[in-house]
Amino acid sequence: MRYQVLRPPYCYRWAALISAVLVTISLIISLSWSGAEGTPATPPPEAGQQIGAATTSSPPPAPGAPVRTTARPGRFVALTFDDGPDPAYTPQVLDLLARHGAVATFCMVGAQVRRHPELVELVVERGMRLCDHTVSHDEELAKRNEARISADITGARADLRLAADGDVPVPYFRAPGGNWSDTITAIASREGMTSLGWSVDSRDWTLPGAPAIVATVQQAVHPGAVILLHDGGGQRRQTVTALAELLPWLIAQGYQFDFPAT
Repeated sequence: MRYQVLRPPYCYRWAALISAVLVTISLIISLSWSGAEGTPATPPPEAGQQIGAATTSSPPPAPGAPVRTTARPGRFVALTFDDGPDPAYTPQVLDLLARHGAVATFCMVGAQVRRHPELVELVVERGMRLCDHTVSHDEELAKRNEARISADITGARADLRLAADGDVPVPYFRAPGGNWSDTITAIASREGMTSLGWSVDSRDWTLPGAPAIVATVQQAVHPGAVILLHDGGGQRRQTVTALAELLPWLIAQGYQFDFPAT
């Protein structure tokens, strides 16, 4: 006896086929979404950027902190003199440096540069380096607006170049009182100057007496030190006297003289 195979009507067979197709599509969509979750989305191209072109590099880092070391490693020190030039003390400092074969960096105030341009020329002729110390020596400069800060910095550099009668390099900038801000360092960097700090404060600006100045430097000096001294901004006889003792002492300790790092 032959059994007859019962076949469902065509309408049921089409329904089963459609159901299978829908299930397959659902599985494909589900797999696609699960794979996309682990893949970071590619952002749309910015306006004006061609698809496939190289992406723009990240902005440069913010200017670094003021340098506080010598240009060369080892047993070197960098002498720096602030607030000049001064007709009474700057020539004496230069003579002492020449006598001991030393170099130094002079951080000059624009107002003083205008009064004594001949001293700027003398400093440059002696092989020293210049440092911009602003026009006004405003110790609250960090609190001023950007336009005021920029004018005080760029004005002093222009004064130095005019006094030196040429495009003399001014590789450093030092904030009055060492009062820095991000805006100050950014402007100095933009103008091509390295922000210059110090690692040894002689505290000669407190007028403690020459022996105290000598003792402070001797106790704090170390290889690579940048030493803060003053040749202007007031009475500096103590500094000159202390320098006359410090220079041969530093040489006896095996130190050589260098400029700050740039």
